Amino acid sequence: MKKKKRENKVMNKTNFIQGAFIATFGIVFTKILGILYVIPFHAIIGEQGGALYGYAYTIYLVFTALSSAGIPLAISKLISEYQTLGYYNAKKRAFKMGKQIALILGLVCFLVLFFFAPQLAYAILGELTGGNTIEQVTFVIRVISTAILVVPILSIYRGYLEGHKFITPTALSQIYEQIVRVIFIVAGSFIALKVFHLSLTTAVGVAVFGATIGAFAAYVYLLEKTLTNKKKLNEKVLSKNEPRISDKEIFQKICWYALPFIMIDIFKSLYSFVDTFTLVKTLGETIGYSTQDAETVMGIISTWGSKFNMIIISISTGVIISLIPNLTSSLVLDDKKDIHRKINQTFQILIFLTIPMTVGLSFLSEPVWMVFYGSSKYGPSVLSYFVFVALITSLFTTSVTMVQVLKYYKVVFISLASGVVLKALLNVSLIYGFHKMGLPAYYGSITATMIGYGVSFVICLFALHKKCGVNYEETVKQLVHVLCGTVLMILVLLVLKLIVPIVVSSRFLNIFIIMIYAAVGMTVYFLFAWKIHMIQDIFGDHLLKKLKRKKKGA
Repeated sequence: MKKKKRENKVMNKTNFIQGAFIATFGIVFTKILGILYVIPFHAIIGEQGGALYGYAYTIYLVFTALSSAGIPLAISKLISEYQTLGYYNAKKRAFKMGKQIALILGLVCFLVLFFFAPQLAYAILGELTGGNTIEQVTFVIRVISTAILVVPILSIYRGYLEGHKFITPTALSQIYEQIVRVIFIVAGSFIALKVFHLSLTTAVGVAVFGATIGAFAAYVYLLEKTLTNKKKLNEKVLSKNEPRISDKEIFQKICWYALPFIMIDIFKSLYSFVDTFTLVKTLGETIGYSTQDAETVMGIISTWGSKFNMIIISISTGVIISLIPNLTSSLVLDDKKDIHRKINQTFQILIFLTIPMTVGLSFLSEPVWMVFYGSSKYGPSVLSYFVFVALITSLFTTSVTMVQVLKYYKVVFISLASGVVLKALLNVSLIYGFHKMGLPAYYGSITATMIGYGVSFVICLFALHKKCGVNYEETVKQLVHVLCGTVLMILVLLVLKLIVPIVVSSRFLNIFIIMIYAAVGMTVYFLFAWKIHMIQDIFGDHLLKKLKRKKKGA
């Protein structure tokens, strides 16, 4: 009886804001775990191992995008659409078809990645020597390719539940996946390197295999939840005659809905691809960095620095998970007022949370890097600037998802292509240009990324205004408030810096310094936001009252 109650509690539908909070919490928690494990992991495998790990993961992310092919988000959108319309038979067949497509794509992408790993490794390293070898990169790519056999089908189950607005189980699955993965990465690499004294390549191979084990654990959990809650997932909200929808129509709709998501994932991965194939070579051959230093910078951007960025980006990911089915329902019902409200509310939530986080992390880049990775020649310098990529990426990803859900597919392609082309055209020249100006050369690569995402974001904003009639006046007003609150926060932290110095050589002391600065910064920002009613305006009084009632009930 208790078990049944607990399952019913888990499988509750959530509205847009609640779903965004639940999904965001789950993703942020997994990203925090993803950062925390880096402390021991970095100590175990070092910077060369980190670069090797980054090579595998960059390739893996592209092929994950190809293998999943946008199907999970397409399934979420299609399930939400059929559920809203009351097309229950079509919904059931769409889920089955999605699983079949994912399995086929996963198998094909696995085979391609496994057998063409040497060619990909050569494309990354070329003729460079003195760092990781082509054979080492080939090995880790082949190991991580096994995850692609599991991730697509796992993603389909997530999309199916999210389409029903059951956000909690998918959030929990991400937490379980990350916990299993982190344990496997840290324990596996330590045992391989320190206990059995195997090679660094083997230790990194064990670590990247954690992606496969974690994905499988999450799949088993979601499969169990789907089977035990079958009645709730199949209950009919509307009672109406369902038109006959053929398998061909469902397949075409899945492909049509998936295509923009494919482009979003692949084009985003291409930013990393451009860096992977140009950054190390340019820094080494043109600027004069040693291969080891160039690989260190690449490792920071692709692996170590990205861990921090993912915490900020995870906020937009959580919001998007809730946004897709809710915005789809509003579109199906042709509720333009609700569409405009959700678009503006989404942007307001994002800027409210991500801007102060980004600026605060940049301000604390030195002690943060020291705590997680120890002293580094390039780490704090890269992180202080690279973290702003996360802010722009969050805004871009959210805006392009909105455009996709509203079916402005041409705009999706134009915005994505424009950004990547700019990144590719500007990357090498900006690296060289920043070096000539006496600034860190790698800032050029980071700037090219921000310009690319920024242009794509502006194109999407313009399209939402022009085609959908979205008015951003209230969002711009909240943006001014957020910027004022962030500036006030930094001014207070600068005063605090005179009393509590930031840079110390002790990791232990830096933890307390970060906690003090974070507590003071958050207090200043949230007090300011509360006093000017920014929190109430963005999140709504009803949500705050509901949270207060839950607190009293607890």
